[in-house]
Amino acid sequence: MEAPNQKVMLPNATAVLVLGICSIVFSCVFVGLVCGIIGLVLSGKGRKMYKENPALYDGWGQLNAGYIMSIIGLAISGLYVIYWIIWVAILGTTTWGMWNM
Repeated sequence: MEAPNQKVMLPNATAVLVLGICSIVFSCVFVGLVCGIIGLVLSGKGRKMYKENPALYDGWGQLNAGYIMSIIGLAISGLYVIYWIIWVAILGTTTWGMWNM
């Protein structure tokens, strides 16, 4: 039984934090893109619950940090994907030009 003034931990706060960290750490392995997206999706419910009634919930710092790190990880992963697309396009056109000589 909970005490009346005891705060409840926000759902998925720890999971979002871990996914945010993983999205930054693994951003150059394409796994960061997946972790960042999952972290953003999981953080949505907790952010909405906290904004409705902040006095009831604990763990906003974890949830917000994970949310921000998921966005950063997504940005880095997105840049990495764009880098690889450009690299493959350059390599493909170079190879195509060599075969057509």
